[in-house]
Amino acid sequence: MSEIPIRKALRVNGDRLWSRLMQMAEIGATPHGGCNRQALTDADMAGRKLLSLWAEAAGCRVRVDAVGNLFFRRPGREDSLPVVMTGSHLDTQPTGGKFDGVYGVLAGLEVIESLNDHEMTTEHPIELSVWCNEEGSRFPMAMMGSAVWSGRLPLDTAYGLTDRAGISVRHELQRAGVPTDAPLSRQPVKASFEVHIEQGPVLEQKAKTIGVVTGVQHMSRHEVVVEGQEAHAGPTPMDMRRDPIRVLADLLPALYAATEQRGRDARLTFGFIETLPGSPNTVPGRLRFTVDIRHPDAQQYAALREEMNRLVHAALQRHALAGDIRCVWEAPGVSFDPTCVAAVRGATAALGFNSLEMVSGAGHDSCNVSAVVPTAMVFVPCAGGLSHNEAESALPRDLEAGANVLLHAMLSLATSVTSA
Repeated sequence: MSEIPIRKALRVNGDRLWSRLMQMAEIGATPHGGCNRQALTDADMAGRKLLSLWAEAAGCRVRVDAVGNLFFRRPGREDSLPVVMTGSHLDTQPTGGKFDGVYGVLAGLEVIESLNDHEMTTEHPIELSVWCNEEGSRFPMAMMGSAVWSGRLPLDTAYGLTDRAGISVRHELQRAGVPTDAPLSRQPVKASFEVHIEQGPVLEQKAKTIGVVTGVQHMSRHEVVVEGQEAHAGPTPMDMRRDPIRVLADLLPALYAATEQRGRDARLTFGFIETLPGSPNTVPGRLRFTVDIRHPDAQQYAALREEMNRLVHAALQRHALAGDIRCVWEAPGVSFDPTCVAAVRGATAALGFNSLEMVSGAGHDSCNVSAVVPTAMVFVPCAGGLSHNEAESALPRDLEAGANVLLHAMLSLATSVTSA
């Protein structure tokens, strides 16, 4: 039998994909329709267990590595060949949605299930990955599991991360039965694909079904600390205060203006602002806040970072206050592998979906994966561009379309598809 008609007839089961998304959403369900499955909590472990049951029933071999990443392997005809991999994450924000990350995981499982349904095998094995602690909402390191797997983060550094209660990653992995004394090895990978909701409004606004993601923008997170002096809010005259909030008051309009000057692609977020002692009738003695900046253009990104540093130090000097700014996290921009991007582009065109080539505004595990193996991503629209929100929503037909693109992009690199 010719393989071309088989491929043209091959589609995922959209109803099964949607049903499993809804079943997974019941684990850690929140009152307003979202999910709370923070990394290595009981809810996260329950989600991983449910996925493992589904994958084992689909004939996959399951393994977990020393940092808690899960891998589900569907054998290939030449099983010693490097895998064609797909995957994402199951952990969520505290008030996250039903689709961020989990869609990429269950779409990958649906690829495996659909190949089984059609009794097809591939020359290369196919592997589904679930990366541990992608969100970084419980343990302060986004994309942790993929960073360790790719060699970008030392394993001991990941183990030492603690949540707000002082509980470490190592402790929670051991509680879950993960052998933290096992060697950390990286399997050979031919290519990796991740399908994801866009987490932005562009595809929906432009009425496009598929985003062919060519890369990820430059991004970094910075912490600013300003030391002032506590004083009574009533008796202390304004001109005699050492008020650290004045630095923030100067910085906010100036940095927003600098961001606007760098075009619509520039991003600026003050995500965390804390004053100490945090009393309504006390001038703060200390201010701490974060600044997240992003831009797809390397020169514009660097210029915005430089301007931010200049503005912070100028404000500190102007108000004669001690303080500093430091970069606490950075993810350089990524250009995805041309062959993998072409596979996504080709699958999208062959399936007849309208599409848009785009750069991701958010970081993903694929940023780390792409440092060591050829990688690309597929986006589908989400309602209103909302994500990291309990109201996060996506249409079943768009999710099915993205899974079909994933399936055919993977098949184009798994090579020599034959009847099982």
